[in-house]
Amino acid sequence: MTHPAPTAPTAPAPFAHEDAADWYRGAVIYQVYPRSFADSDGDGIGDLAGIRARLPHLRDLGVDAVWISPFYASPQADAGYDVSDYRKVDPVFGDAADAEGLVRDAHELGLRVIFDIVPNHCSEEHEWFQRALAEGPGSASRALFHFHEGRGEAGELPPNDWESIFGGPAWTRVEGGEWYLHLFAPQQPDLNWDNPVVREEFRSVLRFWLDLGVDGFRVDVAHGLVKAPGLPDIGRTGQFGLLGNAPMPFFDQDGVHEIYRDWRRVLEEYPGERVLVAEAWTPTIERSACYVRPDEMHQAFNFTYLATDWDACALREVVDTTLEAMRRVGAPATWVLSNHDVTRHTTRLGNPPGSGTQMVTPGDPVLGLRRARAATLLMLGLPGSAYLYQGEELGLPDVTDLPDEVRADPSFHRAAGQEGFRDGCRVPIPWSGTSQPYGFGPREGDPSWLPQPDAWRELSVEAQTGVAGSTLELYRSALDVRREQPSLGAGDEVEWLDAPDGVLALVRRGEDGAPVVVTTNLTSEEVRLPLPGGLLLASAELAVDGDEAVLPADTTAWWLG
Repeated sequence: MTHPAPTAPTAPAPFAHEDAADWYRGAVIYQVYPRSFADSDGDGIGDLAGIRARLPHLRDLGVDAVWISPFYASPQADAGYDVSDYRKVDPVFGDAADAEGLVRDAHELGLRVIFDIVPNHCSEEHEWFQRALAEGPGSASRALFHFHEGRGEAGELPPNDWESIFGGPAWTRVEGGEWYLHLFAPQQPDLNWDNPVVREEFRSVLRFWLDLGVDGFRVDVAHGLVKAPGLPDIGRTGQFGLLGNAPMPFFDQDGVHEIYRDWRRVLEEYPGERVLVAEAWTPTIERSACYVRPDEMHQAFNFTYLATDWDACALREVVDTTLEAMRRVGAPATWVLSNHDVTRHTTRLGNPPGSGTQMVTPGDPVLGLRRARAATLLMLGLPGSAYLYQGEELGLPDVTDLPDEVRADPSFHRAAGQEGFRDGCRVPIPWSGTSQPYGFGPREGDPSWLPQPDAWRELSVEAQTGVAGSTLELYRSALDVRREQPSLGAGDEVEWLDAPDGVLALVRRGEDGAPVVVTTNLTSEEVRLPLPGGLLLASAELAVDGDEAVLPADTTAWWLG
């Protein structure tokens, strides 16, 4: 039943500095969402050739690695997170030569490459699932998935009360009467990780791309692979969240950890430091830390930090909790503000507290950008690794007024699911020019799969390059300073300083270099602080008055102590 493996490239492209141990512990990693990054052929959809052409932008920005969302063969029911062949590049994105060339080009530029892998579910068009439908109940093919008889007198009811994350039941009935499990869209059947054939297949997939030279994998829905024995009911009805207070029988089951111990052994077969990064939505930061114990993954996304309101007390608590939880298992903390599944933080921070991570209200765009710039400098001043989402270096807001007819997010079209507005953060990014698609495609007037706002002509890479005070130049300066000052990003501790209410002040001390003080004013009024040292960088203009620093509202500054 193992999927036949195409021949992997025979000349992988190793990173030039493979001996850099623990490179990921303080790395800044940039997420590329291929559909929306750069389009090389003018069809309106970004592709691997487009990414290759724009890699110098990432080098000049100063990131250490690039994480690339799925580009595998897929019918695109969920923008590539429904994979029909894990070893093939979907023609909309290019071909195998493009993938190999992308890794090689990135390595030549000093960038490591992390590929996305989607192990919880595949596409309904995957040959395994098509065979399962054809072979029927009791077959070995059906045992690769979660097929079960329904409840009720004639099996007309789903096997349990689980709901899809995208809305509606998590079960779909097929011809012959059985039901199959899909925690997301019906086009994404969940794989049965109790089956050793599934486990062996994914070991093979990992090796296929490691042979190409990739530096690691971001693991989609890392918390969902193992389901509770017997698939018990939740015991209640209605909508539930990914961060519920009680463990769900389909998420964060202890059995996932043996899978990642196995995967860690696979990665250790290869030279250099290859990494696993968990997308694990868990009830607590302490539960997230279980995924990054010494023999499991290397990093786990810090979604609790992402979802924290712009509040000094709340942020300090999350930082302390994160550092303590990760310190116990010897793993680095991670920090993230935006990704392809949530409203960009430029928009989120301009909305009232408690608005959630997906929204359709633009909020206050001036306030949102000001806070987003301050939040970025605070994040980059913390110990550990930071993740950036494409376009945030341009200060892009979410597009909150997309017409319903252009939306592609499957959860938008299913009742009672997630908010369903993930398209707003996925609009293709602007590179240059004054007319759409603003350099996203090769020619003026080329389409883009989601329409760009007219105002984005002022936010393009070209429009912001060399402009003092632009968000792009702020990011470039911040990453330059972060490299130059060993205290930033290093270690696993912060030293908090006394500060007025609503202000965070911390010291970062590394083994080498002078201490760096990070001060963030999260209030709506300017504050005066004792001058912490020489100014390195600030998210907004500030003043120095004698021995005091005058920190404007919603501003972060870095000081060399």
